[in-house]
Amino acid sequence: MESIIHKIRFMRSQMGPGEKKIADFILENTKDIINTSISDFAEKCGCGDATVVRFARRLGFDGYQSLKIGIAGEMSSASSVSKEITKEDSCFDIFKKRISDISVSLINTESVLDAEQLALTANAVMNSKRIIVFGLGNSAAIAQDAAHKFLRLGFNAQACCDNHMQAIIATHLDRKSVAIGISHSGSSKDIVDALQLSKIGGATTVCITNYGNSPIVKACDYALFTRAEETQHSILAMSSRIAQLTILDSIYTYIVVNSDKLAAQEIYKTELALQNKKY
Repeated sequence: MESIIHKIRFMRSQMGPGEKKIADFILENTKDIINTSISDFAEKCGCGDATVVRFARRLGFDGYQSLKIGIAGEMSSASSVSKEITKEDSCFDIFKKRISDISVSLINTESVLDAEQLALTANAVMNSKRIIVFGLGNSAAIAQDAAHKFLRLGFNAQACCDNHMQAIIATHLDRKSVAIGISHSGSSKDIVDALQLSKIGGATTVCITNYGNSPIVKACDYALFTRAEETQHSILAMSSRIAQLTILDSIYTYIVVNSDKLAAQEIYKTELALQNKKY
């Protein structure tokens, strides 16, 4: 696959004055784009937001966020400290390499996760009357963990991990509902369909995915991106799952600290109800 930076150099001569400013800025300050919002980036380049979006689309991306994710991916591939696992590795060696993989994925996820989108999602969840988390396959466990967290806070939360039930439940969501779809590839047809159905009734839709250029993003009001590359040994996508869990835990914690005493009261009620389940 052609490098994004190489493509920018190759296509620069075909660009207009505004796009050339963007190209030059990226070529000289590649790392600076990762943690910069589109408005701040446009200001640094001396152009408008629309020019930035047009530049991203010229390179084959849906928009600025997709471009950031692509650049971050190239940077992580070049700088990753993870090493391939070999037969000579002890189980503890493998453990250390997995820690390295997960650490890299969390650092890379920080670089592509949009702070504003995360805040909007957290506030939408906090003010909702119903939360549905859609997940299939590897993502099912993440959906269940998220619903479990929100239930402990007293929310009407449910994980839905059956594609038929996803369609049924999505059909009955309304403007007071939040639907969260989890898909590493962003191309799970059932998850995308469920989110599209959720939007019909006015539900706020959110996705957690690894790819900005994917169908799930088009079905959502808010998109939360991870950046986790899985190896041939990691068929269960551990790195991406940890990144997804961390995003959802951040939303849970935000709600706890921003809902005055209500969250603490609900957590206390939950713990009280579970006391007799332990010796």
